[in-house]
Amino acid sequence: MNMNNYYTARKNIFQGIRESSTVAKILMSFLMACFTGLMAQIIIPLPWTPVPITAQTFAVLCSGLILGKRYGCLSQILYVALGATCVPWFASMSGGIDVLLGSNCGYFIGFILASYFIGTITDKYADARNFTKMAAVIGVANFAIIYIPGLVGLALWAYMSQGAMLSISELLIMGFIPFIVGDIVKILGAASVSKVFLPKE
Repeated sequence: MNMNNYYTARKNIFQGIRESSTVAKILMSFLMACFTGLMAQIIIPLPWTPVPITAQTFAVLCSGLILGKRYGCLSQILYVALGATCVPWFASMSGGIDVLLGSNCGYFIGFILASYFIGTITDKYADARNFTKMAAVIGVANFAIIYIPGLVGLALWAYMSQGAMLSISELLIMGFIPFIVGDIVKILGAASVSKVFLPKE
């Protein structure tokens, strides 16, 4: 396949996803939710925090890239809602409302917001789909849009369950610092998906 054929195929696939029927888009959102649940089972538990290292953030970041703001966001709403009600696909094959409202509650909110943010940029700015610009966009989504509500939720959970407020250093050690290296890898991986699979015009 020469480069022109590759660019044409890439553009056609992208447009095909964006212009498909509502039913097809909902099905793709459900499949992306399944992918998020699958990636959540790639897990490294940490003994000092209830928040594990997982690969699900990669799926979250890709959902906005591939499906756009509305249906990427829908995929994460489905992941959170179905996990809270009937599908045990949160980390370690867990589920239920108690997990949703537990130590990871803020991160779940961040997943929905991050997917919408990335999808908005992907849909609106074709020139932002290159590796460097998209890595910056995804970095903001990961380290700000996911972690800010995530850390707030973790602090509230600790206060409600233990009756004491975490210090800033304790909160960062439990909910941010151990995840930085892995998140950088996931950000670069998602930016690579954008570079390879998304058209630039």
